[in-house]
Amino acid sequence: MNNFGINFTPLTDWRTFLRNAMSTSAPLTIFAVVMFVSFVATMIGALVDPKVITGAPAWFKPAKFSISFVFYSLTLVWLLSYVENHRRLVKIVANVTVIAAVIEMVIIIGQVFRNTTSHFNLTTPLNELLWNMMGGSIVVLWLMTLLTAILLIRQKMTDKVFAWGLRLGLLVTLVGLALGYIMAFHQTAQQAAHPEAGQPMLTSGAHSFGVEDGESAGLPFVGWNTTGGDLRPAHFIGLHAMQILPFLGWFLSGWRKSKLNEKQRLALVWTFGATFLGVLMLLTWQALRGQSIISLDFQIAAAFTVLIIAATLTSFLIARMRSQISETID
Repeated sequence: MNNFGINFTPLTDWRTFLRNAMSTSAPLTIFAVVMFVSFVATMIGALVDPKVITGAPAWFKPAKFSISFVFYSLTLVWLLSYVENHRRLVKIVANVTVIAAVIEMVIIIGQVFRNTTSHFNLTTPLNELLWNMMGGSIVVLWLMTLLTAILLIRQKMTDKVFAWGLRLGLLVTLVGLALGYIMAFHQTAQQAAHPEAGQPMLTSGAHSFGVEDGESAGLPFVGWNTTGGDLRPAHFIGLHAMQILPFLGWFLSGWRKSKLNEKQRLALVWTFGATFLGVLMLLTWQALRGQSIISLDFQIAAAFTVLIIAATLTSFLIARMRSQISETID
């Protein structure tokens, strides 16, 4: 097995990382490189092309998806490098992921060239077909992520702390990815009014709640709604759990000479995983209530405060248990 190891080689030697990535899955690694090139190209497009779609620079969406796929692909190939004795399944996950992602990116970029939206677009039979194809690719990506999580849960690893960082990261990411289904089936007030007025549906689904997509201000580049609810922040947090939680697992697994034993470090990994999931769920709740990411009411603010205090107190108690045992022995 071509493991990248828990010393996080990609952070210090990208050439070694790419060689190991190519040995695990050449298609997935090449796709990540292509997406980086796509990110640079689409950012240049945003600078030279003043076109606006749904209230935002047209090329921002493919740029965001491109850089997201860079991180997703490299993280996935790194995670798959820890799977032993299932080379065929690893190949299937990698290749099918690439195919689904290519379909999604081709449609997103193609729709920008056509000066129209890629998501939720039912304005013409072609646009509806493309949106349905994107929906299918999203389902496939979720299923491949699920299969990766199952493989890693079943995989025996000597370092339990790091192993559970990988597993919990993927499980939280699965929840974050699933939020896309809520967006796909969510109907805004404007959309719901079309059938009542005897008009055909032009869009189906939205990421905004309480306001219409593209009709209010958004944060720079990411475009997250600043006047109403938006599921994209929660989706973003969930998607990047597969990078952050494994890093925390790696960091804690390196504390072998510290005062924390394996059970304590495992408890901390689970605490961080539960906290991450809690943040994701609170952001989802906030969006569904039609509240902006930059505007918290008392209930949301109190819930976030309770979560942070509970996580901090739990982490302190976990670390304190060992200290008390050491003091008793001394």
